[in-house]
Amino acid sequence: MVGDMTDSKKVLYIGGHGKIGLLTTPKLIEKGHEVHSLVRNPDYKPELEKLGATPVIADITEQSPEDWAKLVDGSDVVVWGAGNGGRGGADLTFAVDRDGAVALVDGMESLGDRAPRLVMISYMGATENEVEDDGGSWYSYVESKKQADNHINASKLSSVILGPGVLTDDSATGITVSDPGSTRDSDVETPRDLVADVIAEIVNEDKVPPHAPLEFYTGDKPVSSIWES
Repeated sequence: MVGDMTDSKKVLYIGGHGKIGLLTTPKLIEKGHEVHSLVRNPDYKPELEKLGATPVIADITEQSPEDWAKLVDGSDVVVWGAGNGGRGGADLTFAVDRDGAVALVDGMESLGDRAPRLVMISYMGATENEVEDDGGSWYSYVESKKQADNHINASKLSSVILGPGVLTDDSATGITVSDPGSTRDSDVETPRDLVADVIAEIVNEDKVPPHAPLEFYTGDKPVSSIWES
């Protein structure tokens, strides 16, 4: 059943052909939201359209802050689900996960009061993780996410950074939200389906959770528990 259209939000999902994006889009469509899915490869258009999304073709590495401002203007929520994740080498990872995200934040800030809310998919402990600089893919990913997340935190945007644990393809059964300042367990798992549920909950409720960042993993509480202090 389609949700109340009076509460419909226009959502720009960056990296919409990723696993989480493909799970999130139908959850948003079902609730009556309008999803625009940004991807680089036009071959993904039929699949995205079948889900109910409007494809937006753009290369993250080529967008200036001004370009991003034009792309996001008019949206209510922007979800960053893109990531090179070390594929294609360190330079490409920095270009996508750091430079692309930073340019997006700068472009959104330039809109002032018209800036949409930003939901950034990151990972648990991203702003504090330290690894040896070996010039490799993992180092470039860790540094890129750290710098991007800290850039968001230093901005004036209405935003929430999502910090899931180790991602799995399991079905979502419930959630556990980490207490701020608690000791992290690097082995906890978070279904991608649960990340999609959390994104949908944030869009539906039109606000941001009290936790910053919102770190979570599989558990037995309802997703609505993310609003508990």
